[in-house]
Amino acid sequence: QVQLVESGGGLVQPGGSLRLSCAASGFTFSNYAMSWYRQAPGKERELVAAITSTGGYTNYADSMKGRFTISRDNAKNTVYLQMNSLKPEDTAVYYCNAVRWPYNYWGQGTQVTVSS
Repeated sequence: QVQLVESGGGLVQPGGSLRLSCAASGFTFSNYAMSWYRQAPGKERELVAAITSTGGYTNYADSMKGRFTISRDNAKNTVYLQMNSLKPEDTAVYYCNAVRWPYNYWGQGTQVTVSS
């Protein structure tokens, strides 16, 4: 059974940091590219960051560059998202995604709220 379980979300003040984790099981994690997406209320889901199966290449949405860092530990079947300098507009549900054609898996999401 495929599972992607996100954790690490919560309430943080503007300028603060959070580290999200996504623990994967039920598939060969090291064969899959992993991504983080987010969805704010009333908005479409958008890509935050992506990382290749080996971790050798990463990609970020423009508004996250320099503030967010995606990484993975294939020995632990886990992908991370380090988020620094958080802004109120970063408030959203953050989702973990695993993809290897033709398979595409999603987690249930973790809420991140940036507010004073």
